[in-house]
Amino acid sequence: MPSKTPARRSKTVIAVAGVVLAGSLGLGAVSLTTGGESPTAGASATSSAASPRPSDETQSNDTKMPDTARRDAGDPRALGRVDAPVVLVEFADFQCPFCGKFARDTKPKLMKFVDDGTLRIEWRDFPIFGEESEAAARAGQAAALQGRFWEFHDVAYAKERKRNSGAFDPEEVVEMARRAGVPDLARFRADMDGKQARDAVQRDTDEGYGIGVPSTPAFLLNSQPMLGAQPYGAFEAAIERAARIAKEAGQ
Repeated sequence: MPSKTPARRSKTVIAVAGVVLAGSLGLGAVSLTTGGESPTAGASATSSAASPRPSDETQSNDTKMPDTARRDAGDPRALGRVDAPVVLVEFADFQCPFCGKFARDTKPKLMKFVDDGTLRIEWRDFPIFGEESEAAARAGQAAALQGRFWEFHDVAYAKERKRNSGAFDPEEVVEMARRAGVPDLARFRADMDGKQARDAVQRDTDEGYGIGVPSTPAFLLNSQPMLGAQPYGAFEAAIERAARIAKEAGQ
């Protein structure tokens, strides 16, 4: 039986999880929705979370979280060298508009750091908006099994889609897979509903809740938290600083 989606977990569990990362940043849990979306944002009229809004302020500091970088050479959902001095771990939801903003506006500019060997980007599924988010995450996993995750990622984020509107219904994600160049769509359908994809999504989700990810997108840059769709300049400065620190440490 499929596991319950994170969006259906109790508000108490979500709040407790958010305190861990919020505390490390020295910020209130409500303010963490700035520039990102929390599991409770817009979920109901009784939600106490503030409405998410874009932000140009970098929500990060020098507090480090546990090192979650996997550095798996065979990871199809990672970009960049395994031994890159800087690793950016991204927790995201395919239905999150702020994740889409990062994918369209910021990630392409960060590729210069990937190409020169400075940066590695590792994706983590953190589906927080219900069944379509879960379906999209499993679809990404299925695309990854055929080596087309990032192509699927780009198609899924090509434009902002209304949340839980059917944009990630089974036939829609199969069409996204076709556009992404996934070669075997019959296998894609089977993999999307298979145990391997479900377990992989659950592993990422559990990891996110375990370290207290309060919203999407959430990033750990060499274990330093950055929350929300921050502007490119914030990531550029953080990457250059992390690379300099790694170099000074002889890494």
